[in-house]
Amino acid sequence: LTLIGLAGILWYGGREVIKGTLTTGELITFLGYIALAVNPLAYVSQTIGIYQQAMASAERIFEILDTKPEIKDSPQAVEIPSVKGDVELKNVYFGYDGEPVLENINLEVKPGKRLALVGPSGVGKTSLVSLIPRFYELTSGTIIVDGYDIKKVKLASLRKQISIVSQETILFNGSIRNNIAYGKIEASNQEIVAAAKKANAHDFIIQQRDGYETQVGERGVKLSGGERQRIAIARAIIRDPRILILDEATSALDTESEILIQQALERLMQDRTTFVIAHRLSTIQGADTIV
Repeated sequence: LTLIGLAGILWYGGREVIKGTLTTGELITFLGYIALAVNPLAYVSQTIGIYQQAMASAERIFEILDTKPEIKDSPQAVEIPSVKGDVELKNVYFGYDGEPVLENINLEVKPGKRLALVGPSGVGKTSLVSLIPRFYELTSGTIIVDGYDIKKVKLASLRKQISIVSQETILFNGSIRNNIAYGKIEASNQEIVAAAKKANAHDFIIQQRDGYETQVGERGVKLSGGERQRIAIARAIIRDPRILILDEATSALDTESEILIQQALERLMQDRTTFVIAHRLSTIQGADTIV
């Protein structure tokens, strides 16, 4: 389009020069001004395009930020102190859109013990463990953590006691260091490295060109599945929770990665109340109770 416009100007300007209504110098000067204006005009056009994209993205972001949470702190909610990890479910019922998923669930897991949840997909294993950090609200019944009804404590203080390692590892587009430290924002470099070592992640991290500053890409696409999972475990370790939820944490991994991750999970589960969802015997064989 720019070349067509330039050709048109030369054609018209050339005619005017031949007619004598325009001098050659004036035509050259005019062409020079146009050449100077091309890049700024192109930049303005690009800026407008970027601005329009940014506005569309901002609308979606603010739509999310303005969304009112379905589960809120009650006016009388209290801070739950550091817990030992005693978790009890009493007469728990839960369902989606009126369809029952869990009915009259009663169980207790003592501090430091491991409960394995087994069964076919769709029976409510993930739904059950999702009720403990109050990702969903109970239909009826009570969940008690160290004597506190979870409906009567502040969400932030409850969730601070819990870490989750799931099959779907969520990493952010940043450095390995920042992804580990997300579990504890104020963590020191020594704490980050120690957590990575316990998660069997340190060795592969230092083999990266930028070490702990290596960028993992959006959702961790620059790392393998096993590497992403070990970063998630390091994040959970540095958080030092009393209650741990493992939801298919070793599924869809090769044998070598599974061995490394199983070793890391054993360190993570030590002295923590743990809920384990898994189909592999290697993951649940150390459980105190199987449901």
